[in-house]
Amino acid sequence: MLKRLFDIGVSLAGLVILAPVFGVLALAIKLESSGPVFYRGVRVGRLGRTFRIYKFRTMVQDAESLGGSSTPIDDPRITRVGRILRKYKLDELPQLLNVLSGDMSVVGPRPQVAWAVELYKPNERDLIFTVRPGITDYASIRFRNEGEVLRGSSDPDKQYWEKIHPHKMRLSLEYVHKQSLWLDLEIVAKTLFVVAFGAKSDGE
Repeated sequence: MLKRLFDIGVSLAGLVILAPVFGVLALAIKLESSGPVFYRGVRVGRLGRTFRIYKFRTMVQDAESLGGSSTPIDDPRITRVGRILRKYKLDELPQLLNVLSGDMSVVGPRPQVAWAVELYKPNERDLIFTVRPGITDYASIRFRNEGEVLRGSSDPDKQYWEKIHPHKMRLSLEYVHKQSLWLDLEIVAKTLFVVAFGAKSDGE
C-alpha cells in the first residue's frame, strides 16, 4: 500500500511539474519527423498481463517493422532528437502515465517484450511477475548505456540476450527479494544522480 501511494504521489507530482517539458519535447519530435509523439509498444507486466508502455518516440515512424526490439546506439532508425532524448533518458518520462494507471511502478524490473518473456526460466517468471515493472531499477542504472554495448551488432536482439539480459535478470531478482520503500528511494536517488552527472555504468 505504501509503495502504491508513493507511486501515485510521485507520478502526479512529476506530470504536473514536467508538463512544460513535455510540451517542448513533443514539439521537437513533431518538427523533426512525421509520426506520433508517443511510442506505445506492448510490454508484459505484473501477473504476465500485457499493456502499452508510453515513451517519447525516438525513432522514425514504424521503426518496429524495420528492425528488432533491441537498439544499438548507432541504430539508423534513431532520429536526431531521439538521440538526445535517449542520452538523458527523457524518452522514459511519459511512463509516469503508466505508473499513475497502475501498469507500472516508479521502481521495479524493467518491462520486457513478449519474445524475451517467453525465454524466461520458470523461477524467473514466477518472481518477476509478482511485482509491477518499473521505470528504473538497479539494472537500469548499471546498464544505462546498453546501446553502446550493442554498437555495431549485426543481431542486437541476440547480443542483448547473451551479454546483457543475464546480468539484468540477476539484478531484477535481487530487487524483488529485497524490495522496500527505502530501497526504492535509494534507487530513485541513484538514478537521478547518474542521469544528471553522467556517471559511467558497468554496462559501458
